Amino acid sequence: MPPVALVDPSTIDTSRVLADRDAIHRYNPQRFEMEQLTAIVHVDPAERLVIGYKDVTADEFWVRGHMPDYPLMPGVLMCEAAAQLSSYFCKEVKLFESGFVGFGGMEEVRFRGPVRPGDRLVLVGKAIRLHRRQSIFEVQGFVGTNLVFHGKFQGVMIAREDELAG
Repeated sequence: MPPVALVDPSTIDTSRVLADRDAIHRYNPQRFEMEQLTAIVHVDPAERLVIGYKDVTADEFWVRGHMPDYPLMPGVLMCEAAAQLSSYFCKEVKLFESGFVGFGGMEEVRFRGPVRPGDRLVLVGKAIRLHRRQSIFEVQGFVGTNLVFHGKFQGVMIAREDELAG
């Protein structure tokens, strides 16, 4: 049984971008093929809610091989997008000053529909637990109004060695 939507996907306005890729770079270290967020469109610290999206393009590195003649976004990349959304929120609310959030684990992940080139994967995350050492987010992914995946994602703070030395 799918969960109740954290936010009605038909009410999400993706045209009002709060953070584009350049702004996301200030918080998230992923670059090139591993960037899985296109924009952040909603941040509500009081509700512990963040919404962003990934525009899935025909030139993604996985399109040629997953699956030939019927490209499907790998589930692991949907999970990575969820983790990056959660990481962005932790930095936006200044949960910690330096370092970044690394992937700590995931639970109850389910895939319920395909994500293909040309789709906009809208991600809705709600912090269940916010702590410097471990944060937990419930994240849901939608294409249009269709729930395509959901799960709980854990993040852990990672201090970069060059920040520790300084």
